[in-house]
Amino acid sequence: MAEAVDYKAIGTSPVRPDGVDKVTGRAQYGADLNLPGQIYGKVLRSPHAHARILKIDTSRALALPGVYGVITGQDFPEAEGGEIGGEGGGDVSDLAKNIMARDKVLYHGHAVAAVAAKSLSVAQAALDAISVEYEVLAPVLDLESAMAPGATLIDPSCFTKNLPEKPTAPSNIAAVMKLGRGNVEEGFAQADVIVEGEYRIPMAHQGYIEPHACIASCNEQGQATVWCCTQGHFEFRAMTAKVLRMHIADLKFIASEIGGGFGGKTVIYLEPLAVMLSRKSRRPVKMAMTREEVFRATGPTSGTLARIRVGARKDGTLTAATAWLAYEAGAYAGAPMGPGAMTVFAPYILPNFAVEAFDVLLNKPKVAAYRAPGAPQSMYAMECAMDELAERLGMDPIDLRLKNAAEEGTQAPYGPKFPAIGLKACLNAAKAHPNYTRPLPAGAGRGMAVGFWFNVGMQSSAEVHINEDGTVTIVEGSPDIGGSRASMALMASETLGIPYERIKVIIGDTESAGFSNVTGGSRTTFATGMAVIRACEDIIAQCKSRAASTWGIDADQVDWRDGAAIPAPGVNAALKPLALADIAAGAPKTGGPLLGRASLNAQGAGAGFSVNLADIRVDPETGKVDVLSFTAIQDAGKAIHPAYVEGQMQGGAVQGLGWALNEEYIYDANGVMQNAGFLDYRMPVASDLPMIDTVIVEVPNPTHPYGVRGVGETPIVAPLATAANAVSRATGVRMRDLPLSPPRVLEALEAAGR
Repeated sequence: MAEAVDYKAIGTSPVRPDGVDKVTGRAQYGADLNLPGQIYGKVLRSPHAHARILKIDTSRALALPGVYGVITGQDFPEAEGGEIGGEGGGDVSDLAKNIMARDKVLYHGHAVAAVAAKSLSVAQAALDAISVEYEVLAPVLDLESAMAPGATLIDPSCFTKNLPEKPTAPSNIAAVMKLGRGNVEEGFAQADVIVEGEYRIPMAHQGYIEPHACIASCNEQGQATVWCCTQGHFEFRAMTAKVLRMHIADLKFIASEIGGGFGGKTVIYLEPLAVMLSRKSRRPVKMAMTREEVFRATGPTSGTLARIRVGARKDGTLTAATAWLAYEAGAYAGAPMGPGAMTVFAPYILPNFAVEAFDVLLNKPKVAAYRAPGAPQSMYAMECAMDELAERLGMDPIDLRLKNAAEEGTQAPYGPKFPAIGLKACLNAAKAHPNYTRPLPAGAGRGMAVGFWFNVGMQSSAEVHINEDGTVTIVEGSPDIGGSRASMALMASETLGIPYERIKVIIGDTESAGFSNVTGGSRTTFATGMAVIRACEDIIAQCKSRAASTWGIDADQVDWRDGAAIPAPGVNAALKPLALADIAAGAPKTGGPLLGRASLNAQGAGAGFSVNLADIRVDPETGKVDVLSFTAIQDAGKAIHPAYVEGQMQGGAVQGLGWALNEEYIYDANGVMQNAGFLDYRMPVASDLPMIDTVIVEVPNPTHPYGVRGVGETPIVAPLATAANAVSRATGVRMRDLPLSPPRVLEALEAAGR
């Protein structure tokens, strides 16, 4: 078993290999690259949230000196239909219309034209010279209005998918999803206590520090090279090819370093525009969004309306639960209702349940993934209901969850049975933690909640090159966001038996690395790591074969230990070990260069569970909320690089607390975002937070050679409910709507007469 192995490299926390370049400024991010002869692209965006485009006149812009090209929706080829796939989801045709509006604009900030000019100032002048005539339409800005009978239609061609019968009329409900098991009515009839409530979670942004940026250069044959900040350059290449009706082989994508993504950089926005403008101007075109553009025109996460009903016996045994979940998709279909429905009840043994989820169009930006997309919203509602149920039953909230906790063999709500999982281990660690056992600070409330993410595998490739001196270069195609270079090197070090310092990891472009899916879904260390391990095993097999050839024995008489080929027990003991460096040096005489490779569609991603604890104090005079302590506990399977795992847990906690306490998109009646900048979109800063305490639980994932189950998504799921439960217990008023900003908390206290 993995937990019984005494690892040498895995479980250590060496300095990240890209760290020095990043802190010294040498690392090249999306907007850092400059090419000879480059010009600059900018985008004209709609001032309306919902309007028909009657006419676009670009003649004055084209006449300006220094303007090399202008494009509108009319310049795009008719996009093919079909699913996009990946974390973003949706349809290719919708993706194309989101990149550049055609006959209608569907949100404030929707792109309607783009220009390329010799300077940014000339490009801005060209945008000012473009004339657009609109017929302004009423915007649809909230879920109830969008779902109501007779609602203004955002897309008259949208007919709800997944209904039992094909609908006869269009709707703003793009799709529905249902999950269920058992008999809900009988389950509630068995309950002694039933809790139900309605919960609202706002639209929020991922908050990555680096805006979207790219540079594209087309040659005379129409082939393009694109440098961009992305979580998945292979999928960016595929999406761009589909939108522009190009052959994939005619596009080369190079991933720059990336200043954060969290799911928000799994979608293309500028890349097709830069390619088209480069093609028109015959020059490299550089494009970068402003922070305001990021807020107005890229994908936040869905605002959500959730209705939960949960029943339990007096001893705390859950008997039934229902969830009604409506997710804002924004202007085009693709809200994460599926993951939300899959995760809402996943931590618990529930004999009877029903989930109904909706993907709903509104006049807001098309949503994108945000760290465990869909799960924080749905599980916020369930975990708040569980806390209220614990209060009603007079039970410790951890004990209530322990009584109903999923374990190995439990059938998940979405189908499969869980293998070994660490939920109970996390709950027990929480119950024993000093932050849970110590006295509650005066005036504070203590909240807790469970988090879950199923994790994914998907496709990855890796090559392991052995250099002449025995050093190792790994080439793989997963952009490094959270330290995956170090994790790959650690797994290669452990597998090959050589020092970590002798391994270098390179993120290859789409022409120099094998295909890999997006860095997201907590898949990279699991899936790309598995490809690296298999490529290393390929190297070991080759080295054993070459050693056997050198020694004149069979390959099955050779073992590999501590980075060297050695004779197996019982074989000629006089044979001296051949280290990897020795075999590499002799490679010209034994068959040529050593190159290991692996490509796979990784199966068996281990589900991730977490438990969060928080002590929060509320000022009854102002509604101000102070987080006094926060504890993140999570099953990592096996922490390859523990410091990075802690960083993921702490980062997710901070993002979740920000979403719970302050972050939200605020729109006026015309659908114009009122807080499109970090000054008014209130994200947490260091002075807002205590030190985030962490506990790494390790219940190895049995399907991974080193027990990895992925850690990046789960940390953001539980903080929302943890914070709300703490505030509710501090005030004695059950808080259901987020964020818990001072005005909202004060309003709730005044309404309750507190």
